[in-house]
Amino acid sequence: MGKHQKRIAVPRSWRIERKTAYWTVKPRPGPHPENRSVPLLLLVRDMLNLVDNSKETKRILNEGNVMVNGIVRKDHKFPVGIFDILSLPHIKANYMVLLDKKWKLSLMKVTEEATSKKLCRVNGKRMLKEGRTQLNLHDCRNILPGEEFAGKIKTHDSLTISLPDSEILQHFAYKEGSKVTVMGGKHSAQTGEIEEIKVVRSSEPNIVKIKPPKSEESFEAIDDYVFVVGEEKVEIPMVS
Repeated sequence: MGKHQKRIAVPRSWRIERKTAYWTVKPRPGPHPENRSVPLLLLVRDMLNLVDNSKETKRILNEGNVMVNGIVRKDHKFPVGIFDILSLPHIKANYMVLLDKKWKLSLMKVTEEATSKKLCRVNGKRMLKEGRTQLNLHDCRNILPGEEFAGKIKTHDSLTISLPDSEILQHFAYKEGSKVTVMGGKHSAQTGEIEEIKVVRSSEPNIVKIKPPKSEESFEAIDDYVFVVGEEKVEIPMVS
């Protein structure tokens, strides 16, 4: 893998102009895949338009003025991805990273209260030597659930965790009737309720049939794109 990134060849999800320069920032390997994340420098400079150039961006980062998920980040190449919380305390602004209908990463303004927690999807589970279960989340966190959640959490469920200590606050099951949002594909950014989960007995992904909130026709998405965001109601924080 090369150390440099041509601007014309950046992932489709990056919300930047492609013909204004030849090179751009290449994200470091981190908690999110390249097509579902964007380097911190591009968030501050190109998406928030807080500065004019990379030198000014690096100065802001080095002064500790930018936090991601409750932790100060100074690396301008750090990848920020879906459901991450970006905080700028010096201007009292907070954002959540989402994927919009055009499959581009966007920033949704959230309240100060929303910065203390984050929504994560359980991508996998493994058993440790001590007999405890480890949960592998979509942002590469590995956490150990407490006794109240042991045995209840399954793959594709979602959790609300506290920031920055990663304690489980809420659990949302991946089941029929749960509220979901789609992060990718033809129906990106659409929300609805799981109507049916079609398990495919092959190497192909499972299919989820989703009913939109209004009287629209149901649609289908592969399970990798589906994030549970609540059971009785959508738990994504509101815009401030």
